[in-house]
Amino acid sequence: MAPDKTKLFPNENIRTVCYIQNLPPRPNVDIGDYTYYSDNSNPPEQFYDRIQHHYDFLGDRLVIGKFCAIAEGVTFIMNGANHRMEGMTTYPFNIFGGGWERVTPTLDQLPFKGDTVLGNDVWIGQNVTIMPGVTIGDGAIVASNATVTRDIEPYSIVGGNPAKPIKKRFDDDIIALLLELKWWDQDEVWLDAHLEELVSTYDPQTLRELLKNK
Repeated sequence: MAPDKTKLFPNENIRTVCYIQNLPPRPNVDIGDYTYYSDNSNPPEQFYDRIQHHYDFLGDRLVIGKFCAIAEGVTFIMNGANHRMEGMTTYPFNIFGGGWERVTPTLDQLPFKGDTVLGNDVWIGQNVTIMPGVTIGDGAIVASNATVTRDIEPYSIVGGNPAKPIKKRFDDDIIALLLELKWWDQDEVWLDAHLEELVSTYDPQTLRELLKNK
């Protein structure tokens, strides 16, 4: 048994949470199964409004893995927000026309940080800002109001502006086993059979047994 991952609102009694994979497709945005956005202030199906300065001609992608929990107020700032920086000023004269368009930068003159990637089982707290080109590893937690400017290691907890490591969720041996297990890639039958272990147990022996039964 499992909730219907093809429904926008898997629980009709909770209309503040939606599976964002089921929103209409958007170019250069990839979202994994069961990942949700929760918003108590605005309709959660307006999630795409949280992705800013994302222009097709730049080609940067927002990739979000499976089973991610994304709280309200998140902002993904994509590469289109960047200004040319090698001159005396960063002011974008060209966008105002009136002859100033003659200094329109070429794409190779603009900073480009690459794709923004959230792994699987990532928890993003309220009002987090994620800057372009960062990778947030599997199992990471980002505290509310943090600004993520650099990559985050798997199963790390970070917070602050700029976001800095607070601690690892588990020791390195446990993290290695979890990354090998990749529970998020298992089918619904497997998940249903092991729900209790997933939410309460992470000792090495249990993880090794789960690995044997993948």
